[in-house]
Amino acid sequence: MKKSTAPKRILLVTGLSGAGKSTALRTLEDLGWEVVDNLPLSLLDHLLSTPIPKGAAKGRRPLAIGMDTRTRDFDAARVVKQIKALASDHSFPIETLYFDCAGSELLRRYSETRRRHPLAPDRPATDGIAAERGLMEPLRRWADYVIDTTDTDSNALQRQIRERFGSGSGAATLHVMSFGFARGIPRNADNVFDMRFLRNPHWVDELRPLTGRDPPVGDYVAGDPAYADVLPQIETLLLTLLPRYAAEGKSYVTIAFGCTGGRHRSVHVAERVAARLREAGFLPTVEHRDLGSLPRDVIEAAQRTEAATEQGV
Repeated sequence: MKKSTAPKRILLVTGLSGAGKSTALRTLEDLGWEVVDNLPLSLLDHLLSTPIPKGAAKGRRPLAIGMDTRTRDFDAARVVKQIKALASDHSFPIETLYFDCAGSELLRRYSETRRRHPLAPDRPATDGIAAERGLMEPLRRWADYVIDTTDTDSNALQRQIRERFGSGSGAATLHVMSFGFARGIPRNADNVFDMRFLRNPHWVDELRPLTGRDPPVGDYVAGDPAYADVLPQIETLLLTLLPRYAAEGKSYVTIAFGCTGGRHRSVHVAERVAARLREAGFLPTVEHRDLGSLPRDVIEAAQRTEAATEQGV
């Protein structure tokens, strides 16, 4: 095959059924990738040697190949072996993107859409999910990128795919987010910072309905005695780490800041740190996962009780 006809990038897109593969392939196609779904890897040589049709867009477009347990003659261990063999030829720089998801969330999605699991057409979806997870494990271990979509809706997943694969620069994509510990730690976070040591605006009546984006909340959080010492240290640490990640070839970095409910302290700190990173020349995107949740005394009070117990009060 002529080098000029080889795709400049080949991405194998795989993972658990219902975890987001189809959404990712559609998004990649919108980004200009050539997309082929459920192609046996044994046919890749034939696909790549096929001449580009007349009238097609010029240039070597990146190629995304979708594959999962529905693919003919699928065997994860054999797929990994084939990838290794193809990768030995520099004309085939194959990367693997794997979509994972918690079983409970997959079950909810199948129940909501009333679809049958491909491995359990006449049995409960839980049987198919368990069987597929075992079959796919070799590919998950091999994958260059693993995205867990348990807490990610379709729009957020499309945004992740655009950020991670939409740029041809090869620079790391930086994502800064806030979240509430009460609703779980983000599964895809590379660095997690706990902001619950700062005083909590939730317990100030006039601040409770506001968020960390509002100046009065920011002023209140910044007034904590520990704030002026800790935040610059976190920013210095990140400014030291990010170039190291880039040097090691890490293409996507997520920095998450958490507080109890995810509406005040973590939001303010995420916005501040993102602004500092922009000043340093980085281009972070910012997401506030739980900003839309309602303030709940029972959630915030649980932390107070826990802290008091630890202090022996």
